[in-house]
Amino acid sequence: MLKEGCLGEIVVHLTEDLLSRASMTVVNGCPTLTINVATAREHWLEGMLRHEIGTHYFRGINNLQQPWNSWTGRKKHELKPNNPTEEGLASIHSVLFRKDPFLWRAALLYYTVYRASQLSFCELFRDIGRFVKDPNTRWDYCVRAKRGWTDTSQPGCFSKDQVYLDGILQILRYRETIDFHLLIALGKVSYEDVDRLKGLAVIENMRVPHFLQDHGRYMEHLEKIMEVNELTDRELKDLI
Repeated sequence: MLKEGCLGEIVVHLTEDLLSRASMTVVNGCPTLTINVATAREHWLEGMLRHEIGTHYFRGINNLQQPWNSWTGRKKHELKPNNPTEEGLASIHSVLFRKDPFLWRAALLYYTVYRASQLSFCELFRDIGRFVKDPNTRWDYCVRAKRGWTDTSQPGCFSKDQVYLDGILQILRYRETIDFHLLIALGKVSYEDVDRLKGLAVIENMRVPHFLQDHGRYMEHLEKIMEVNELTDRELKDLI
């Protein structure tokens, strides 16, 4: 927080009662970062902070300055939904500086939702056992995919968890043409709307995280993510 210049702005709440690893919300008008200490791991903690603060929080406060900061404003300017861009960008930032920036979590969330649409909770638990050995971790994946279903013995899913991988692949596909500074500065917008909106945006006092200051280094890390995950531009163009 010191690094990002937001010390004292955000309340940190530690809990074991959270479905995700962390979440950024506003509680009584105060930005609150909730961290699930039961699943917290030292080696990904900084990535989680880049995800929650460097992406969600900064895009959120930048959004407050923009003409599209309300539902009416979004409608007026014909904005696309901010997902899958929002979660895709945050997920990329989670692994950005890791030695091995694997995208397995986003991929597994995507797969789990797909299989949940076909299987019961018990069948799903067995199915993802080939990827996740720890039963508690596996349980968390299944609960995420089945949340909201009153009868989990039936096929059916809560599909939001597919936005992570969807967003990652779209952003990597167009990484050479996306202005990542503006993508944060314009607030809660899709990468597809950036060029159209930049002339209307208020960009004085916009806050951009430190890891985006060096554009060359940032792009090198995106290339490393492509390489480590064995993704090619040809594949991404075929897919998207």
